[in-house]
Amino acid sequence: APGTMSGSGSEEPQSSRAAEDRQQEAEQDWEAAKAFYDNLVTQRARPPKPQNAITVAVSSRALFNLVEERRIYEEHGLEKYVEYQQNNENVILKPGPAFYFVKALEHVNARLLELYPDDEERFDIVLMTNNHAQVGVRLINSINHYGLTIERFCMTGGESPIGYLTAYLTNLYLSADSDKVQEAIEAGIASATMFTANKDVAYSDTQLRVAFDGDAVIFSDESEQIVKEQGLDRFFEHEQLNENKPLAQGPLKGFLEDLGKLQKKFYAKNERLNCPIRTYLVTARSAASSGARVLKTLRSWGLEIDEALFLAGAPKGPILVKIRPHIFFDDQMFHIEGAQKLGTIAAHVPYGISQKYRKST
Repeated sequence: APGTMSGSGSEEPQSSRAAEDRQQEAEQDWEAAKAFYDNLVTQRARPPKPQNAITVAVSSRALFNLVEERRIYEEHGLEKYVEYQQNNENVILKPGPAFYFVKALEHVNARLLELYPDDEERFDIVLMTNNHAQVGVRLINSINHYGLTIERFCMTGGESPIGYLTAYLTNLYLSADSDKVQEAIEAGIASATMFTANKDVAYSDTQLRVAFDGDAVIFSDESEQIVKEQGLDRFFEHEQLNENKPLAQGPLKGFLEDLGKLQKKFYAKNERLNCPIRTYLVTARSAASSGARVLKTLRSWGLEIDEALFLAGAPKGPILVKIRPHIFFDDQMFHIEGAQKLGTIAAHVPYGISQKYRKST
């Protein structure tokens, strides 16, 4: 299921029947496409159906370093930008902030295919860019150079990608464009703005490591609202009073759930100690004063997190240096910037009350 924040309400029987008909037609289309594809001789794994896959959509500026190209676009306009990209289509692009995360997703896929060769429940990486199609050759050349498996491209030629994200049942959207990310979050799609680390560090190439902040990322911003509006003491009191009441879900809960589902597939094959996915909760909460509600919420959802780090307001950067996640999700730019300085690739989730206090960047 896609990583949306809220379920849909009840529908009228007529629209429900129409939806069922559309679903049936879509299934028939997929079966016909599968039959055609299976008759072709190929060694490549066929991309999974969006209904079965965990779809991660990345923008070209998240996947590759396009800082210079962006400057040309902003200073000289679209035509010069397209011309530059075409003239340089055999010059391989350097990795961008989402690159090593995507590589780690592909490593998980390779391990899954070894254990479950006929199962489609794996990551499907889609390049979702508002670039024009003329830029596609350089992107394809760069993807092939690095040996990435990205078969689906949506090049929207300046149009918003949100409709395509919904059509692909996107579970996570990563972009360097904060406006597009905000639009996706408002459409109920788990999404974050990628920021490049200020230092180069080595990332694990055998284990996908994903670190999440808690409030306004995995959980709703209910508790953060109390901190901002009534202060820390009232927050501690509120959390202890509500210790047994699960927090509402936040925008990235669905993606944590997706990672948990894949982890269980490895556990089922006795691979717990050798699992290529590890998850971390890195929260500014204090354990004794406000940690129990978080842990009980995760338990009520049936979710395991591998490591929970309660920092009681200490900076997150030094802890993240030890973890070396491929991606760290947080809703506050203060934490994103602190993580960036010390070499962590961070992703800003523009959700909840903290956005009211954020200066535009």
